[in-house]
Amino acid sequence: MPARQMTVCFSGYRPEKLPWGYDECDPRCAQLKQRLRRAVCAACDDGFRHFICGMANGCDLYFFDAARYLRLQHPEVTIEAAIPYSGQADRWRPELRERYAYDLRQCDYQTLVQEAYTPGCMMRRNRYMVDHAARLIAVFDGQDGGTRRTVEYALRSGLEVVYVDAE
Repeated sequence: MPARQMTVCFSGYRPEKLPWGYDECDPRCAQLKQRLRRAVCAACDDGFRHFICGMANGCDLYFFDAARYLRLQHPEVTIEAAIPYSGQADRWRPELRERYAYDLRQCDYQTLVQEAYTPGCMMRRNRYMVDHAARLIAVFDGQDGGTRRTVEYALRSGLEVVYVDAE
């Protein structure tokens, strides 16, 4: 596994917390994806080569796409899927399950944090990512929830946090 000082992790909102929901054709979504690409490219310019993604719907998959795009120009870049539990996508809509399965096949590493779902498994996944990274990129505007708790944990852990505006 790549060294922590070369690793970036990510946290951000699910579609339910974004104004456009699941509509990735919304211009605001396209703008967010562009901002994430810039943050990922800046991380690469700063020497980071390993990107860990929690693989949730919404911002996680936008981040994954940005890292995958970066890897096209920089083949030394690696992507790790941090999977909170083995059935993460089981209840998603069919087209989202297909995207998830495709994206997992594109990862260089897959880390299953635990086998079965428990109420704390998402935060356990987030802590795994923070514990293995030196920088957190976060789509975060202060809303309460998992992203907030992840940002707070990252700050307590001494990670550099790069904020990306949701809108």
